[in-house]
Amino acid sequence: MAEMMQLSASLEDYLEAIYHTVEAKGAARAKDIVMRLGVHNSSVTQALKSLAEKELVNYAPYDTITLTASGEAIAKDVVKRHVVLRKFLGTVLGLPPKEADEGACRMEHSVSAPILDRIVAFVEYFENCPANDIRWEPSAGYFCGKKHDHEGTCGRDSCGHDLELHLPDLKKPAAREGG
Repeated sequence: MAEMMQLSASLEDYLEAIYHTVEAKGAARAKDIVMRLGVHNSSVTQALKSLAEKELVNYAPYDTITLTASGEAIAKDVVKRHVVLRKFLGTVLGLPPKEADEGACRMEHSVSAPILDRIVAFVEYFENCPANDIRWEPSAGYFCGKKHDHEGTCGRDSCGHDLELHLPDLKKPAAREGG
């Protein structure tokens, strides 16, 4: 049932914040969520009431907040998406940690399970392939460290390869099919 429930990005953020707070402190209170998310008390109260109505949290004013089994399942899924995307953005794309974390936070709410599975497989391949010597070089862009006898480098990006993308011209109206 937790897999089928559609929540807003905001409510997913609240579940994630509760999950991390409980992991770190053993319990969560509304003030912990206020501090973690940088929101107002009234926003937290409203979100907690909504999550309680959906039976995702156990909440009573001035008491500790706990996740229900369904709430914990959703929170763990959000955390997994965040971790995978942060790792992809940092390890594969070479973004600085803060930028990778912020990007992952925005993306985690919309990535589908099949896409996430492919990203996980790619990150595992990227990290474990013994022939992988591709690294991000901020000053030159994506490049490959392989050396070839006659060319000196592999021919990607900074070493001369023209990475041309064939994108549609968005300024022209699209041609209509069938007439």
